[in-house]
Amino acid sequence: MSRQPETNFTTLLAQWPETAAQTILNRRLEIQTLTILYERLSHDDDYAGESNSITNQKSLLQDYALKNNFPNIIHLTDDGVSGTRFDRPSFIKVMELVEAGCVSVFVVKDLSRFGRDHLRVGLYTERLRECGVRFVAIQDNVDTAKGEDDFTPFRNIINEWAARDSSRKTKAIFKARALEGKHVSANVPYGYLRDPDDKGKWILDKEAAPIVNQIYKMVMAGHGVYQIANILSAEKILIPGAHWQRLGVMNRQNHVFPYPYLWSASTIRTMLRREEYLGHTVNFKTYKDSYKDKQRKFAPKEKRMIFENSHPPIVDSETWHNVQRLIQTVRKPNKYGTINPLTGLLYCLDCGRKMTNHRSIDSPKNGGFADVYICAGYRNRPSKCSMHYIRTVVVKNLVLETIRSVSGFARNNEENFIRLVREASQVQQEETARAWKKRLAKNEKRITELDTLIRRIYEDTVKGSLTEKRFEILSHAYEVEQETLEHECSGLREEIERYAADSVRADMFIELANRYTDFSELTPQMLNEFIEKIIVHEADKSSGGRVQQVDVYLNFIGKFEVPEEYGELTEAEREDQRQIDEKRARQRAYSRKWYSKKRLEKEQAFQTREHEKFV
Repeated sequence: MSRQPETNFTTLLAQWPETAAQTILNRRLEIQTLTILYERLSHDDDYAGESNSITNQKSLLQDYALKNNFPNIIHLTDDGVSGTRFDRPSFIKVMELVEAGCVSVFVVKDLSRFGRDHLRVGLYTERLRECGVRFVAIQDNVDTAKGEDDFTPFRNIINEWAARDSSRKTKAIFKARALEGKHVSANVPYGYLRDPDDKGKWILDKEAAPIVNQIYKMVMAGHGVYQIANILSAEKILIPGAHWQRLGVMNRQNHVFPYPYLWSASTIRTMLRREEYLGHTVNFKTYKDSYKDKQRKFAPKEKRMIFENSHPPIVDSETWHNVQRLIQTVRKPNKYGTINPLTGLLYCLDCGRKMTNHRSIDSPKNGGFADVYICAGYRNRPSKCSMHYIRTVVVKNLVLETIRSVSGFARNNEENFIRLVREASQVQQEETARAWKKRLAKNEKRITELDTLIRRIYEDTVKGSLTEKRFEILSHAYEVEQETLEHECSGLREEIERYAADSVRADMFIELANRYTDFSELTPQMLNEFIEKIIVHEADKSSGGRVQQVDVYLNFIGKFEVPEEYGELTEAEREDQRQIDEKRARQRAYSRKWYSKKRLEKEQAFQTREHEKFV
């Protein structure tokens, strides 16, 4: 029995993976219509035994094609792909060839190899009929050349039921393992490896774990995710995929990484949010509504399950929680190429919004520019809040002095410090929680009012008393406000729960203070470790001067003031304070003189312009 060798067509097709159909269509004078033998195997099918293997399918289809003298035989295979999906690479290639009119016969072992979605299988088989392609499913006795089979739709439904049942069983197995606190993810986070002796356990990756720790430390030092990505790329540290490929673990061993040292900000951001680095197992992070879904969805936090201390930690709890707070604020370099480390820590007392950094031209004695913070509510909507103007250097000096004095008091008077912190914290928690609950109730009331307003304008639109254009404008504004309030309410609820659950951790502050011996300069690392937030009040000018209150909240202990009896200064400290006061007085005098000069110049320039108008 003579036949054309299949290897020529298989090689030809492999050379044109993207435009196979069009290329073969252009060469139809040289190549006649093809017989496609299609094989498919999913991981679930593999459990059924050797009869479903790719080798078995190829042998069965090859013998059948030769026995029936089908011409121009080629094999197309999807190995390890579910039949519920129809974005399979080889299947897409098959349909391209069918649409191009290059296929005469399409052969599969049975209908389940074609697919396990009875609706889509029916659509594709109908398309084969419209294109004049003979479809054969050997073991189901389906051959469109011999007429229609009335039982084919029922077989397709049964095949889909099998896929659904297999998915349900697999899901139950994984759920049971997840509830026991076992690792169910197919991938291991960068920094860990599977234990060779027990695949269900994670061990530290001696090469990658220090990199993860370094990334967290760089965030604490004031670096942003883009800066960190650039630093790792410059140091030629392999990205996670390339690192795993070099070790011969994980998947995608044949994948080619054109830029193995090019880190992305999204990779860094994902690593910074992983609770697994605390040594915890986090299950039920994602879910699918149906076994047919391609993409998994992220589950809300309340539906996740965390099993603590299941594997060695890479990052300590204190650092991890500080990093979560820091990455919520985007710190972009200004036009001078620097990033202010205070950004994200300053809040307006009156509207509660974050304060934004702003630079403008200033006195040459101050470096030629003024580095200040202004309330974001004032900058975006001036009528909603006042400016709350404050200079960056003032905040830095105040923060450094607060850290220095509180840390010194905590180290030298440990028992009194712990007692005072506990007393102050209880009052502070009660007052703060009361204010947040009041704000939460106000927001929830406004959300209900917005629902009523949206319903009313919709009824007015239906009645014709409100135009559709006006309805779209109003409804969009209401929906944006409602979404903003709901997001704020979610944050308030989390803070209320945190205050209710947290206990005073004065000992942790003492441990932090003992790690520092030099408080002469405020570094980003010190700022991020010590400071939780800074609340800025509006300046009071009623006394003729400018007095502004700033509340500094420290990590673990909140707002704390050193008692006066413990805050007495030594003679040397008094002299240093006197020199600081004199320097500030000279700076204020110079600034007043400089601004008066500038104001006089502007007035003279204005008078000159007015005079020239009448000359």
